[in-house]
Amino acid sequence: MPWLKLFHVSAVILWAGALLYLPLAIAASSGRRAADSPAALDVEGSADAPERRTLRGLFVGVATPFALLAIGSGTALFLLYGPLAHWLIVKLGFVSLLVLGHAACGMLVLRVERQEAKAGTAFAGYAVAVVSLTWMAAIAWLALQKPFF
Repeated sequence: MPWLKLFHVSAVILWAGALLYLPLAIAASSGRRAADSPAALDVEGSADAPERRTLRGLFVGVATPFALLAIGSGTALFLLYGPLAHWLIVKLGFVSLLVLGHAACGMLVLRVERQEAKAGTAFAGYAVAVVSLTWMAAIAWLALQKPFF
């Protein structure tokens, strides 16, 4: 089923792209908030309200659906081809960590939406991006090399 592999790889690429862009956008948004006026003075009609909606839209409308498609198609590939190798177990562990990075992005989006973003949110956004990139590199290496442990 080459079309299923293509679908899986496409969903993974789109999920990975969203997971790399989203924390950086959160960091940029929270960095501006920390430099601006206190959050208590902001109102819903403020200039950054569309930006907060865009972050949520990216998380809910792009990152999460492609994460579900990537995980679902990966599960289908596993069920169809069925080899259970040691490298695959390790890869699934890294995918689990990537899901935690996805959840961390969701928490950061909520902090920005609730106007609780501080300088620590910007650092957390950068950290999530770097750690997610590391996990993505490990997943790609395991999937392409299929090392024998």
